[in-house]
Amino acid sequence: MGAVDLFSEVGRMPLPQAAARFAAAGVPVFPCVPGEKRPLVRRGFHDAATDLAQVSEWWRRWPAANIGVPTGAASGVEVVDVDLHSTGTGFPAFRAAHREGLAAGWAALVRTPSGGLHAYYPADPERSQSSWQASEAHIDFRGDGGYIIAPPSRVLRPGGVRAPYRLIVAGNTPAPVDAARLRDFLDPRTMIRLDRIRASRFEQRGSDAQVLAGWVAGRSEGERNRGLFWAACRLAEAGTPPDATLEALGPAAEHAGLGSREIMATIRSAYRTTHPVPRAVDTVSNERRLVRESPGRVLS
Repeated sequence: MGAVDLFSEVGRMPLPQAAARFAAAGVPVFPCVPGEKRPLVRRGFHDAATDLAQVSEWWRRWPAANIGVPTGAASGVEVVDVDLHSTGTGFPAFRAAHREGLAAGWAALVRTPSGGLHAYYPADPERSQSSWQASEAHIDFRGDGGYIIAPPSRVLRPGGVRAPYRLIVAGNTPAPVDAARLRDFLDPRTMIRLDRIRASRFEQRGSDAQVLAGWVAGRSEGERNRGLFWAACRLAEAGTPPDATLEALGPAAEHAGLGSREIMATIRSAYRTTHPVPRAVDTVSNERRLVRESPGRVLS
């Protein structure tokens, strides 16, 4: 039994019981802040577990914790997240994609607390698909490197009401979604062309830089800054010059939704972390400045 099959079963369960039911069915889960979407465990969705003892311990400690489920290969489900905010709605774009046959094979539709929609699809075990955002279409894709909050979790809404994630309907003929084709359809103008990165700048590291750039481009909100920092550290450790790292990762980070100043600050922090400045007894002011500009501030 997969995550989608469990939604109708867990819909009215207390959160600790629902979390245990997911885990017992082989769906990894992790606790998130009550009424919110932020993970309570240090490594977020990377700590997701199916071990019943671990899951029971988490929800004994945090009985009101929401249930996070990693998407992609970890759980076998991928999710198209249709946003509904004051700045816009993704429903028209999703309906258009559905008519084109690009989003029709959903296994379940779940109403989100904001009034948006999570469309669940079975992951194709033969194809890895990273998470991404089509910001102008108000649609996100949650695949490898992402997670969702699952029913019966609740999120605090304006007015103090905790609104639930609720199953609307299960699909009859589920089929994997082609995330690349869907992304091209939803937001074709913002697709990154990694071949614009000049391989000669990276010599033997060129392929690594392109792979990291593609990975950074797929980071979703809440993961973008940390992902850029991690990728920049890898290139810094490999001896890539800072300007070459900025050229490789900058367009990818912009595509993921980061601003230019934040990108530059994060890459600088990565180089400070991997190449720390030696302490000098007469540079107390510089030391204090490094503390202020540490990665902890950038990634908070």
